[in-house]
Amino acid sequence: MPMPSVQLGVDRLLGDHGLVAGERWGLITNYTGVTSDLELSSVALRRSGAPLAALLSPEHGLQGTAQAGESEASGSDPRTGLPVLDTYMLADEALDAAIRELDVDALVVDIQDIGVRCYTYVWTMVDCLRSAARLGIPFHVLDRPNPLGGRTVSGPGVEPGFESFVGRLDVPMRHGMTIGEMARVAAQLDRAGGHDVPDPNVVEMRGWSRSMLWADTGLEWIMPSPNMPTPITALAYVGTALFEGTSLSEGRGTTRPFELVGAPWIDDRYVDELNRRELAGVHFRSTSFMPTFSKWRGEAIGGVQLHLRDARSFDPLVTATTMLVVAQQMFPDDFAWSEPMWENGVARPHFVDLLWGGGELRGLVETADLEAIVRELERASALRDRDSEWLLYGDEDGHGR
Repeated sequence: MPMPSVQLGVDRLLGDHGLVAGERWGLITNYTGVTSDLELSSVALRRSGAPLAALLSPEHGLQGTAQAGESEASGSDPRTGLPVLDTYMLADEALDAAIRELDVDALVVDIQDIGVRCYTYVWTMVDCLRSAARLGIPFHVLDRPNPLGGRTVSGPGVEPGFESFVGRLDVPMRHGMTIGEMARVAAQLDRAGGHDVPDPNVVEMRGWSRSMLWADTGLEWIMPSPNMPTPITALAYVGTALFEGTSLSEGRGTTRPFELVGAPWIDDRYVDELNRRELAGVHFRSTSFMPTFSKWRGEAIGGVQLHLRDARSFDPLVTATTMLVVAQQMFPDDFAWSEPMWENGVARPHFVDLLWGGGELRGLVETADLEAIVRELERASALRDRDSEWLLYGDEDGHGR
């Protein structure tokens, strides 16, 4: 295997346990937490003599066998013999109590994020960061690349009242941060909100720069979740995740989730109009598919496949919002937003509102106001300026601290 151009935080820790304080570490991880030579971090750290005491797993579980919105039960890890705490859907006092039961004196994160706000691994990290602050134990992040790079940011933040597990904090949809940088920004935003959350210790990568996409890192791609098979899927997901809040399938239950979008009433007029608009970096192909689960399960439906021709010029949010506008215009009797969810007898916002981070998108799509949508996407620039002092890497190859 060729030597990767990026040295991961976990690889550095294997060579120097002193980079992380504590005598009983709780490792927040799953199957994506691997060394650069693809050994599970938990196994490698255990073998190296690191004081691992417990593992904490996110959505999809430690082994990654669970689908979206599911996890694997707490138990024991067969590879290390360590206890495993399923943190999914735990927060605040319940999470504090569960971590306290583990009797750890430090929390360490090693998990691969994909650089999109509505992907939940960063919010598992943030929930555990807050819990560590309340419990008075140090918090460490073993940094990993953002697969989408660190230069481009896009999308609105999260407005008050729209915080959820697909967006705890006011950061852009495509946030352009590593998981370590996100932890630093989260601590700063929490302190600005009056919460006593210390800065996390980030074991930085060496050799990563903001200009790098995943292919530039030399690292192998490990599917971060069952519906994220390739780095191209992750890039498309920045935008097509919004279809999760509509009556169209976002391709779950196929081998190309988030690259396939469709519904029984989609016909070739849709692909013709999308290609007529000549969106940058992408071409649409008319297709049919039958999801094996999720929306339109077992039905042959029409739709489109996104073929990315230039990952750097492709704008996933401009593309996806244009797709939403065209679908709503062409098929107004069939296009619909998913109904709001209820929680403890109270209606939550529409799911697409939680994904977007506010309630504006539905109205802008229904009025086909693409100019206003683009202005919403440009709000990311101000958020990047706000957070810039907490970033760790530059445009040239980084060397880590």
